[in-house]
Amino acid sequence: MMVYRLSFFGATFVDGCMFIVLILMFNAIYSQVDSIGGWSRGQATIFLGTFSLLNAISMTFYFFGVVGIPGKIKSGELDHYLTKPINPLLRLTFENIDPGSAPLIPLSIGIIAYGVSLQNMTSSPGTFILYFVFIFLMAVLFYDMQVILRTIPFFVISATSIEKLEGTVIELCMRVPGVLFKGMFKVLFYFILPYGLMATIPVQIITNSASGIMIAVSAAVVVLFTALAQWFWRFGLKHYKSAGS
Repeated sequence: MMVYRLSFFGATFVDGCMFIVLILMFNAIYSQVDSIGGWSRGQATIFLGTFSLLNAISMTFYFFGVVGIPGKIKSGELDHYLTKPINPLLRLTFENIDPGSAPLIPLSIGIIAYGVSLQNMTSSPGTFILYFVFIFLMAVLFYDMQVILRTIPFFVISATSIEKLEGTVIELCMRVPGVLFKGMFKVLFYFILPYGLMATIPVQIITNSASGIMIAVSAAVVVLFTALAQWFWRFGLKHYKSAGS
């Protein structure tokens, strides 16, 4: 992979630039107002860093494996995975780990640390531990959503529209903290397409603004979607029309 170094570090460069632009955008907004939806500049910066960290974990460990699932379903290449003595989803998930995206992880932690310094808060070690526990849970939720959306191609001809929907929703929830969603939008982005939870809840935890009920509900959402992703994948396999059928 290091033969083409520019390609190797491409994801880090592109995503790093994207989050830097978002930081500049939020700084421009906060130069005119003191808070957005009750969130300060520090909370918004932690939010961006948290979403960047989740994105970095995804890009490094499982995104480039999961993203190829629709193509393998369409071409029949999935047959090859089903004949091997290993869980096919496990192999698909981790067969394309991308170390070129790993530098995004310390970059994201740096953004989070900068937001914490802006917030000028005092949090206990237990709070930081709970924050990183929920980073792990939200990374699992992010993975669950990617698997669910890429299992739909078992039943349709093209997944292009599904991937466009995913990109649009992620882009929205990357720019709009979940605390700003109200009514049906909160239901949609917390419980149906739960991208609004992913960065918002960890930020509320680290800034001591999350209720115990919301923390428990968020954990329950992760468990529910993990079970749904596993069930939907097995259901899709039952309806897979292999290249030999």
